[in-house]
Amino acid sequence: MRKAALLVFIAAFMPVVVAASSHIVRHSSIPETYWGTWAPADATCKDADRSGLVLSERTYASSTTNCAVEAVYETPSPKGVVYAARLQCSNSTGQELQKTTANLIIRPAEGNQIDIGPDFPSLKPYQRCSAGGSSANP
Repeated sequence: MRKAALLVFIAAFMPVVVAASSHIVRHSSIPETYWGTWAPADATCKDADRSGLVLSERTYASSTTNCAVEAVYETPSPKGVVYAARLQCSNSTGQELQKTTANLIIRPAEGNQIDIGPDFPSLKPYQRCSAGGSSANP
């Protein structure tokens, strides 16, 4: 009786799990659309060296951290495609080099902005400063 109930439960919910996971696409790099220098929306691009970040095909860099992209997962959402990057990061604290694993969510926003953060509650707006080396916002 328990086995039959378990089989019915699995059969009922398996299609939901498969359907949800079939919409996620794995990539090996950050999409080219997001490459460039980004500054917090409340800052200017002149301050990007201190508070901004740089996204490229296989790296994420800020003033305190350098990360290599391990994988990027693309998921559709009502606000557009959301990307979740898995990163291998190094940051130097004094003399020692520490390696950590991190997550980075990239979600499109209005205009020339994106929301970036380690998880959805921590997303912050960033504005594009450059793409391919050209400055979009002085």
